[in-house]
Amino acid sequence: MKPVFAIVHKDIAIEFRNKESISSMFWFGLLVLVIFSFSFDSTDAEGIKPGILWVAFSFAGILGLNRSLSMESDNDCLQGLLLAPLDRGDLYLGKVAGNFAFTIVAEMIILPIFAVLQHLNFDLKLLWIFGITLLGTLGFVSIGTTLSMISAHTRMKEVILPILQIPMTLPVIISAVTATGMVLSTEPGAMLGISFPLSLLGVFSIVYLTASYLVFEHVVEE
Repeated sequence: MKPVFAIVHKDIAIEFRNKESISSMFWFGLLVLVIFSFSFDSTDAEGIKPGILWVAFSFAGILGLNRSLSMESDNDCLQGLLLAPLDRGDLYLGKVAGNFAFTIVAEMIILPIFAVLQHLNFDLKLLWIFGITLLGTLGFVSIGTTLSMISAHTRMKEVILPILQIPMTLPVIISAVTATGMVLSTEPGAMLGISFPLSLLGVFSIVYLTASYLVFEHVVEE
């Protein structure tokens, strides 16, 4: 696991130096929240609060993955990593861990602002949403890291990644929105069926992580 920690340490060191990924994800996610919050009044927004949150998370996550891709593409850093004596699976896990950490940090800054803008109480519901966010973000970055490497071989990298990412992560986003909606619902017994969307989130996260781990070597060698 030493190569994995080395890659994560490298990414964290670069982020501490330039502070570009987390800050860009935060400001973009905040912009989405503000636009949606002022586009709907409090009564109209009741049913779309989960969608507002996960649109902000998704757009911020794609921006972070694009930044991670450009960071490795600059000065052929990716080629240097491929020439290093490390397993391709370790390279994948290291990039996933780094992307996951940066995305979660940005989302944990966005989440309290969402609660304030939507007049939510800081109670157990936010802890439920935090857990859903962890699981959903894992599935999002698991497939997103591989897709960012695929788009790296194209001319329009920044455009191709969202085109690939959005449809591939749609099951994860839908499950996360459904689970978040159950948590935020004021109807009695709304959370009784939350185990189903959470199970879907877990299944898709495991499938995406496993499949991406297995195919990553072929992706980076192309």
